[in-house]
Amino acid sequence: MKRVEIEARTDQEALKEASKILNIAEDYIDLAIVKEKKGLLGLGSVTTYLATPNVNLVTAGKEYLEKILLNLGIECKTEFRTLDGGMQIFYSLETEENSLLIGKDGRNLQALQFVLRTYLSQFTDSKIIVNLDIGGYHRNRVKQLEILATKTAKEVAKTKIAVKLDPMNSYERRVIHTKLADWKNVETISEGEGQDRSLIIKPKKK
Repeated sequence: MKRVEIEARTDQEALKEASKILNIAEDYIDLAIVKEKKGLLGLGSVTTYLATPNVNLVTAGKEYLEKILLNLGIECKTEFRTLDGGMQIFYSLETEENSLLIGKDGRNLQALQFVLRTYLSQFTDSKIIVNLDIGGYHRNRVKQLEILATKTAKEVAKTKIAVKLDPMNSYERRVIHTKLADWKNVETISEGEGQDRSLIIKPKKK
């Protein structure tokens, strides 16, 4: 978890300052006294505090998602699971507005996932992986991409001609990179910038 040292005269003053620096509510901060400096005749005393976020990342993410959707007037059912000691968090949503939340080519879903990851990252200095799925979209998309990767790789291996796939986001490109990582006769490279960035599957040079 992120931690910060604060010099303040009172606990409340320390909480207020830590809240500003850590950008989280005072209720989610624990204080520990590091050292105390007493002023002359007790005046001007200053205490050094260690402020640490006290947040369950999984629960915080769930509540944050539900709050966003509540503000949009959308009810949802949220499930989650974790890996790597809680540093990989997978959220799955089911709503009556799945198609709206997913958006064209999953763009709204990717944006919501980015917002969620950014929110949770403020609570920790460690790298966390946050994945969000809505209505099984990601799960189904991964299957489609893996089928596409295998089919295209077989074609490239047979014809010895490189194939450029349609532009994809970084997550989708990573799925194909991973799927073909162990292939001995083909390799994958990314090309282009921004939304035009795509993947090329080409014969591997011997």
